[in-house]
Amino acid sequence: VYPNRNSLQYSELYGLKDLATIIRGTMRRPGFSEAWNVFVQLGCTDDTYIMENSHLLSYRQFLESFLPSMKNTTTEEKLAEFIGISSGSAIMDKLRWLDIFSDEIIGLKAATPALIMRKILEQKWTMGSQDRDLLVMQHQFDFELAGQKKRIVSSMSYEGVDKKHTAMSYTVGTPLAIAVKLLATGVINPSGVRIPTFPEIYNCVLEELEDLGIMFIEQEIDL
Repeated sequence: VYPNRNSLQYSELYGLKDLATIIRGTMRRPGFSEAWNVFVQLGCTDDTYIMENSHLLSYRQFLESFLPSMKNTTTEEKLAEFIGISSGSAIMDKLRWLDIFSDEIIGLKAATPALIMRKILEQKWTMGSQDRDLLVMQHQFDFELAGQKKRIVSSMSYEGVDKKHTAMSYTVGTPLAIAVKLLATGVINPSGVRIPTFPEIYNCVLEELEDLGIMFIEQEIDL
């Protein structure tokens, strides 16, 4: 788990202004951040300029354009030396899995490095016909009450059905659909533009989500 974007805005949003620490994190497989950081260091995620003749470049040539010229070395060796990692490292294994060193043609005209990077990633990250996604979310609240340090852990997981009916799409779309139904049937009647941080909204939505198998399991632990 690593910090994802600015978390400070959530302290006021959720009425937790006096918190000493608040972190919003994202879960990734071990080594993901280190491998992704290679592309960030190289400049492959830059979206501010167009690469000349981008549609004619191969994946390997795209990568080479960010590396210094070195004679008698392969692209893989050059990258490993430039970044300062071993050519046999787990990070390099992940990059090879992406086919980033292949001679496949990019085929995108007037593309920025970021757009090219997205195309390369989409080739490998697209779900297969038999793949199912798994959504996992956890909140941890550490606090002290009457001199006793405690932690509340609230966890939720939901597995998708297939490539089309994913856990991500279901858990994002269903709460909104429930809220629209509750509003249309008069169960809730908020005025103006609202975000779902009001009990009169989220209590009804969470209750119906639980009937659909989407629920948080809470546990209190003494620290």
